[in-house]
Amino acid sequence: MSVEHSSYLFLVPLFFLVAFLYSSVGHGGASAYLAIFALFGITGPHIAPIVLTLNIIVACISFISFRFKGHFSAKLLLPFVITSIPLAYIGALVKINKELFNLILGIALILASIRVFMPSALKQPSWLRSTLAIYAFCLIAGGILGFLAGLIGIGGGVFLSPLILLFGLANAKSTAGISSAFIVLNSVSGLIGHFTAGYLLHPMLILLALVVLGGGIAGSFLGSRKIPESLLRKLLAVVLMVAGFKLLLTLTI
Repeated sequence: MSVEHSSYLFLVPLFFLVAFLYSSVGHGGASAYLAIFALFGITGPHIAPIVLTLNIIVACISFISFRFKGHFSAKLLLPFVITSIPLAYIGALVKINKELFNLILGIALILASIRVFMPSALKQPSWLRSTLAIYAFCLIAGGILGFLAGLIGIGGGVFLSPLILLFGLANAKSTAGISSAFIVLNSVSGLIGHFTAGYLLHPMLILLALVVLGGGIAGSFLGSRKIPESLLRKLLAVVLMVAGFKLLLTLTI
C-alpha cells in the first residue's frame, strides 16, 4: 500500500471528524474509515486490521464514557455477544464479493436511519416482552450481526444500534453504551481472525490511532454527558445515513 504525503493531510481531519461523530453515539467508525480509505484509492484486505484497531480504540473510549455515566446494561449485552464473538471470528476468515455486500449494506443503513427518525418505530413489540423472547432474539441477532461484522471488517455497532432502538430494548444513551462494548468485543475477535489469515498491521496505524484517540475522547464526552436524548437519536440516524451513502459511493471507485 502506498499513500502520498498529501493524502495523509486529508486523512487526518477526516478520521478525527469520524471518530468524534461516531464516538458521540457509541460507535467506532469502521464503516466510515473503510469508505474514506476507498475514496482515496487505498483498498485491499490489509486495510481491515487497521480499521478494526481504530475501531477498538474509539469504541473503548466511548464505552468508558457511557459506562461511567450509567448508560450501559451488561444483562442486555450478554446474549448478543455470546453468539457474535465466535461468529465475528468465523466471518473474518470468509471471502466474499465486497461490492455486492457494500451495496446491500449501504441500502440497509440508509433504510435503518430513516426508521430511527420515526418515534413510532421505537415501541417494543408485544411478542418481545418476555425475558425468554428477548434472550432468544438477542442470541440470534447477535450471531447474524457478528458474522456480518467479521465479513466486512467492522465492529457491528452500526447494525446493533438501530436494532436495539427499533425494537425498543433500550433508550438512545444506553444503546450507545451497549453498542460500544459490542463493537470492542467483535472487533477484537475479527482482528484475531485477520491475524490468523496472515494480515499484519501497517505503520500508518500509529498516526491514525493518535488522531482517532483525540476525536474519540471529545466525541464520547459530549455524547455521554451533554447531548440530549432526542438529539442523540437523531444524530445516530444521521451517522447511519452518512455511512450508507459513503459505502454506496465507494462502489463507483
